[in-house]
Formats: sequence, structure tokens, C-alpha cells
Amino acid sequence: MKSRRAYHVMLLVCAALATFPGVYCRLAGLPFSPPLTTLISGTAILGAAFILLWACDSAQADISQTLAIAVVALIAVLPEYAVDMYFTWRAGKDPAYAHFAIANMTGANRLIIGAAWLVIVAIYWFKTRQSVRIEKDRRTELIFLGMATIYAFVITLKGSLAWYDGFVFVGIYAWYIRVAGRRPCAECEADGPAELLLRMPKIPRRLATLAMFLVAAAAIGFNAEQFTQGLLITGGILHIPKATLIQWLAPIASEAPEFTVAIMFTLRRRAGLALGSLLSSNLNQWTLLVGMIPWVYAISYGIHNPGQNPIHHSIPMDQAQMNEIMLTAAQSLLGIIMLATLRLSIGQVLLIFGLFIGQLIVPLLVAVFPQYAPFGLQPQQIHPLFSLIYVITAIALLLDKPHRLQGIWNGTRVEAPCCENSGEQEIEEELPKEIKVTWIEPESETKPEPGG
Repeated sequence: MKSRRAYHVMLLVCAALATFPGVYCRLAGLPFSPPLTTLISGTAILGAAFILLWACDSAQADISQTLAIAVVALIAVLPEYAVDMYFTWRAGKDPAYAHFAIANMTGANRLIIGAAWLVIVAIYWFKTRQSVRIEKDRRTELIFLGMATIYAFVITLKGSLAWYDGFVFVGIYAWYIRVAGRRPCAECEADGPAELLLRMPKIPRRLATLAMFLVAAAAIGFNAEQFTQGLLITGGILHIPKATLIQWLAPIASEAPEFTVAIMFTLRRRAGLALGSLLSSNLNQWTLLVGMIPWVYAISYGIHNPGQNPIHHSIPMDQAQMNEIMLTAAQSLLGIIMLATLRLSIGQVLLIFGLFIGQLIVPLLVAVFPQYAPFGLQPQQIHPLFSLIYVITAIALLLDKPHRLQGIWNGTRVEAPCCENSGEQEIEEELPKEIKVTWIEPESETKPEPGG
């Protein structure tokens, strides 16, 4: 037992030490080459991801699993927030950066569903030869992600992302957090250093868990910009196109913490929890992140353009950016319909991955070989075609099994407040409220005498 505790303490210390060089170099302002900066800050983010994983396990003793996953997802996407808000703020001065902000957001969302889902399901399938099943509580993420996805289609139809759209997206996220916070506690499966935390008394455990969340958030926050910028500069040195860097390479970097957490959950045969964390990340980005974009842009525009009312100026987007938003929303819709049965198979994720790869490759092929373009389409018209394919596939799945949406509406149901000890609550609920006792006179043990 002592050796096991020492091993868990060593793991926690190693993860904490991994975050130290990145935080120290950022605070001290030490100059390093872009590749070395990327390595140091990336190692810090990886250490923070492990700390997040253990903190999530421990937090489930005091808050619902849904809320714990939401907190993990919010912290894990901090690098994505840093990158997107940087581009959005610059767009207030130079409208060209608005394209980068939208490209980064849409690329990150499509990477999660198109690639990360495949990684999670494939790892779990190779380990168990089974599909991934998610808990019923994940309907909460599904229903609210569905709301944000539907409103994203509204954005493309009206052709603008204005300040009032931010209230809709942020309002959806606030509603989600309210429901998640009222979900009942569930018995958690702790592993690693989380076992030590769960053996601690309640107050010290809560303080230690909170400290781990704060350390992880600080490590990710301090290293997010350094990691992303180092990766972008390194990509430039390698002559990687800037559009590719911003839409795909930067999101891969900024999504690294949540990818790492999800993979670690899966390796522990908790693939349902891994998918739940990725769903929460998608919801985070479709609501809180997208909702903040027009607000940050309005503030930046007002500062850089004194005398003009920033509310009257939506973040500038052309048809290409609207097509990107529509494609991302269409992919999200297909993912929601697939997960409505609370089950995701290897065949389903291969279909999504195939469409994801297709929308990347086909525009390039059409540009190089225009004579083979389907229906004579131009490269910029390929993404609307894939959006249509996503939507038609989602409708076909829904018509094939209409019961997919049955029960998903329960995702907005607010349960009783979280209990202090969920195990005790379950025992109490199993006991009947009233017990009716009937006394039965026992038979006499004395045998009657013959002839008596």
C-alpha cells in the first residue's frame, strides 16, 4: 500500500514539475528558438492535462460527472480561446484577421468530430472489439450542442455574426452549466493520484482538487500562446501555407490538452467519458467561444476606431467564411444524430472521418484537375456540397431510425441537487417508505397425543 501511495505521489509530482519550465520561461521572458519554445510549452500543457484528468476523477465525489467534465473541457480549451481571441482582437484593427478567427474556430470543431472521435473509438475497439457507449447524462451535451448547431445555421442564413448573437450562444452555455450543476453525483472510478485524494477528508480533498484545477489552468494559460506561436513560426520555417497553419495546425496544437485527456480516459477503458469530454469541448466552442467573438471584436473595433459605434459593425465575414461555418454546423448535426442512440460504432466514425478527409482533399484535387470536377463545380463550391452531404446523411439516419431523438429531450431536465454521498442516497431510495407487518402465529412444536 505504501509503495502504491509513493508511486501516485511521484506521478503527481512529475506532472507538476513538467509544467514548471514552461511557466518559468514565460514569466522570466527567456528567449528560445521557436522549436524549443514549442517543446517546452507543449510539455507543460501535457503535464497540465494529466493534472486535469486526476482532478476530474476527484471532483466527481463532490459534483456531478457532467459538471466535472464541463470544467475539464473549459480548462482544456483555454489554448483555443487564447488563439481565437488573439485573432479576433487583431480583426478590430485589421479586418483581414477576421478570416483567421473564423478559420481557427471551424478547424478546431471539425478536428474534434472528424478526427478525435475516430481516435477514441478506434482505440477502444482495438482493446475491446466493442462500440463506444456513452452515459445517459451525455444527452445534456447533445441537446445543448444541437441548439447551438441549429443557431449556427441561422448565422449562415442571415450572413452575419453580430453582438446580439453572442447573447444567444452564451445563454445556451449558461443554461447548460445550470443543468450540469444540478445533475446527481455518480460513483466515480478513481485511478492514479486521484485515489489519494478520495481517501482524504472532505475539506482537504476539495481544496486539493481545486488547487489542481487552478494549477492546470495556469499552466495551460501561460503556455497556450507560446505553444501556438512557436508552432506557427516553426511551420513557417518549414514553408507550410499560412492558411493551413491557422485552420489546422494551430487547432491541433491548441486542442492538445483535451485530446490528451480524452485518450487517457480511453486507455483506461472509459471511452464513454472520453467522448463526453470531447462533446463538452465542442459545446464550449460552439457557445462560449463563438459567443465571445462578436463581443471581443466590438470592443477592439471601438478602441481602434474612436467615434464609431462598434455595435453597428458585425465582425466582417465573406461567403467563404459563411461556407466554413455551414460546413462545421452540418458536420456537428451528423455527429449529434449518430450519438443520439448513445452508441458510436467504428463504422460510423469511419464515415465521419471519410467525409472529413474528403472536404479537405477534394477542393485541392478540383483546383489541380478542374476537368474532373463533379458537376463542373469550382473549388470554393465544394464545401457547400459537403455540407449538403452531411445534412442528407443525417436526415437519412433519422428517417431510418426515428427513435434516435426519443429521450434526447431529457437532456434539459434538472435533477435534484447533488448529494454528499451518492452511495448512501441509492441505499435509502431502495428502502420502501412503508413496511406493513403481519404477525403469523407459529405452529405449536408439541405434537398432539394420539386420541387427544
